[in-house]
Amino acid sequence: MAPIPTPSDQPDDAPGEYVGLAADAAERRARSRGWSTVRSLPPGAIITMEFRSGRINFEVDGARVTRCWVG
Repeated sequence: MAPIPTPSDQPDDAPGEYVGLAADAAERRARSRGWSTVRSLPPGAIITMEFRSGRINFEVDGARVTRCWVG
């Protein structure tokens, strides 16, 4: 049987600190802090809710981050 993969560690980061930042600045900051996947979404976007280790999500309205969560 194949081994079960171990999820990568998530960066020690506070998602709330991204709210209010310009979307491009938030993405640069997230990547520099070690997030492997950065996802920007418009308000009300329909998305899947599976948890993905190493992913940070931004809801972006008017080029500003209005909400941020991990997974």
